[in-house]
Formats: sequence, structure tokens, C-alpha cells
Amino acid sequence: MYRERPSRLAGAVVWSRTIGGDDDDGARPVLPDGCMDLLWCEGHLLVAGPDTRAHVPEAAPGTRYAGIRFAPGAGPAVLGVAAHEVRDARVALDAFWAGAEVRRLAERIGDAADPASALEAVALGRAPAPDPLTRAVADRIAAGWSVAATAADAGLGARQLHRRCLDVFGYGPKTLARILRLQRALALVRRGTPFAEAALAAGCADQAHLAREMRSLAGMTLGEYAAAHVSVYADAANSDTSVPSGSWTLA
Repeated sequence: MYRERPSRLAGAVVWSRTIGGDDDDGARPVLPDGCMDLLWCEGHLLVAGPDTRAHVPEAAPGTRYAGIRFAPGAGPAVLGVAAHEVRDARVALDAFWAGAEVRRLAERIGDAADPASALEAVALGRAPAPDPLTRAVADRIAAGWSVAATAADAGLGARQLHRRCLDVFGYGPKTLARILRLQRALALVRRGTPFAEAALAAGCADQAHLAREMRSLAGMTLGEYAAAHVSVYADAANSDTSVPSGSWTLA
């Protein structure tokens, strides 16, 4: 079963999942979303870096996960690692934090009645004040601004913007724009919006453009995504189960 809720940390999502549990239909790919996650999995703490392609997790039935998915650009400041250093990777947290501290935190989270909330508390305790420039860049790119306009608005040159995006998002502004545009489209698809309408509303040239981006970044077709996700959304809307986000169920 997969559940998620908004975090007390601005823009973040707290989630949990048990592989093969009730209402769990097996591993699904994690789609690129511009985010980083801090994960707890059966006594281990991991960092999930930003993805540039679909990631298919491998876990045995009964494996328990808890996670906090940071807003795009927010993870590096909490975790203390540049996003591009963990791009397309899952790395043990003790690669960045002291091993003794990581073991103590992992044990405390595992003993908690709600590991996801305990993990959220760790992130809240380490989160600095939000960086307005990072947030502004993410917002402008998500809104469909060009790279040149985003750089000018931020008071940066194009190369400076590229370096900053690598550090906080894990990839350059053009890749970030593609990923956030795809996520905008998928949010509409999950709500039953026809593909052509979702493509135009998200900023794609047409449905064919969205379909190409879906195959390139997600490794699946729009029809495959909708067949699984629209039904999940409809079921969740009539139950206590949270609707999975566009990144799909497991970092």
C-alpha cells in the first residue's frame, strides 16, 4: 500500500509504502520529477537523487519504505550534497553524514510508530530557510519561461544558471524544463484530461510531442500510464488512500 501527504516542510511530500501489501500491485517505475528523496528502508537511510529517466525499483514483497520527497531544488540544502552528484542514483546516507549519526537516526526511525513522520522530523530539523532564488528559478521554469528569460529574471548569466541548476536540481535548465512540463501534463492525465488537451495545457506543441517526451523520459506510452494511473486516481478519490504523485510510488 502506498500513502502520501503534504509535509510540514514547504513543498515536500511525506510517503510510505509496503511492497506487496494490501492495494499494492507491484513495482512501478519512478518517473523523473526534478526532486530528491530521503528514504528509510528496513533500517537503512538512503538518498534518492534526481532522475533523468524512469527508475524501476527492485524490492522483495513485504519490504517497507518511508520517504520525504523534497520540492525541486530543496533537497541539496537539507542533505548536504550537490544534486548532480547523485543524479540517477540511490546512495547510502552515510556517504554524506557521519556513520554513527546515520545509524542512530535509522534505528530511531525504525522504532517509531510512524517511520515516515519520524523521517520528516529529521528533515525539518536540518532544513535551512528556503532559498528564494532556487524557488524563483523552479517556478519560472515550471511556468514555461525560456532559459534566457529565467536567467535574466534571476540576475544570472546563462552559464551561471546552468551551474546553479546542476547543483540544486541535478541537471541543466533545459532538461529541468522538459521534466517539469511532463509532470504538468501527467497531473492532467491522472485527472482524465484527454491527451491532446493535456499536452497543450502543459506547454507541448501537440500530443505527438508529449508522446515523444513520455517515451524518452518515462519509458512508456501515454496509454500505458493512463491505464494504470487514472484507475488508481479514481479508486483513491473514493477511499482513504492518497493519490500517488506523478513520480509514482517509490523513489
